[in-house]
Amino acid sequence: MSAAERVTLKPGDTIGILGGGQLGRMLALAAARLGLKCQVFSPDPDSPAFDVVQYATCAEYADVEALERFATDVDVITYEFENIPSSVATILEARRPVRPNCRILETTQDRLIEKDFVTSLGIPTAPYRAVSSATELHDAVADLGRPAVLKTRRFGYDGKGQAMIRPGDDLVAIWDNLDTRAAILEGFVPFEREISVIATRGADGQVVSFDVTENDHRNHILKVSRAPAAIADDVAARARAIAETIANALGYVGTLAVEMFVAPSDDGLQVLVNEIAPRVHNSGHWTLDGASVSQFEQHIRAIAGWPLAPAVRHGSVTMTNLIGDEVHDFPRWLTVPGATVHLYGKREARPGRKMGHVTVVTGGSEPTPS
Repeated sequence: MSAAERVTLKPGDTIGILGGGQLGRMLALAAARLGLKCQVFSPDPDSPAFDVVQYATCAEYADVEALERFATDVDVITYEFENIPSSVATILEARRPVRPNCRILETTQDRLIEKDFVTSLGIPTAPYRAVSSATELHDAVADLGRPAVLKTRRFGYDGKGQAMIRPGDDLVAIWDNLDTRAAILEGFVPFEREISVIATRGADGQVVSFDVTENDHRNHILKVSRAPAAIADDVAARARAIAETIANALGYVGTLAVEMFVAPSDDGLQVLVNEIAPRVHNSGHWTLDGASVSQFEQHIRAIAGWPLAPAVRHGSVTMTNLIGDEVHDFPRWLTVPGATVHLYGKREARPGRKMGHVTVVTGGSEPTPS
């Protein structure tokens, strides 16, 4: 990034955030602590991020006039989720700097393009094939074998937009149920554990990554994250190097997450990239209370053009998501030593909906509510 393209905000300047969920909320809170203002753009009038900012725009992403007014009111624009229409980012980038930029969105919104990008860097992934019909699915399954995972190329998250293919499954029925014309089939990885690396890259090219996080999913939704991951130092170093390589290759500015598998191989353990999230990420929530700087503050620093902070972990850290009705049990956590409760202010506790999380920092084993 050239000096002319860099952004340097001063306290009192305004960051525009696309998306009003819990990630936008936590970004706005991090910005406020640094003396920066935020304006949130979201089509949902019940957006939890609206509760913590003075200015908000509630409009559809197709509302070009609202987008233009929003851009006029802010100094730099970022986003809390990657599934905003790329046309929106293009409209905004013509008026204000967007960090991370539109090119990164285009790469990471499409699973096939993303996989091609990662493999072009010499970084291993699960084997994959593009699929656009039931016939192509049949050929891809014959090539990759079963089990395998069929995913839409765009807009899937938390297990949505994907299907496991097992021996004996009806491929035509699975293809019809996915209801897409653009998919990717990934060979199943018999992984030992799932990990992620949260890394932040500044406009000057400096990359700071947090300790590798180990993640447990339930029903395809992240339930528990632990830092540090229970992996050897050399495996952790490889994972962090992969995240740094990706951030640099993208010319990234801000915080990103790289989700990976640790899997056995003929040479020991290998690290395979699963997905890139071009934003702050659920598996990095432990940094709010378990590190010297949070993933949210690092992102704000990066897009503001400010120096990044060293990322120092405080002891052993466990983050537990409160999903659906689990949020009603939050008082049980208030008495756990070292625990910090974060509630997102969402009105309705629906099944599978992330309503809050709890971070526990200890020097030893993981406490649980009584």
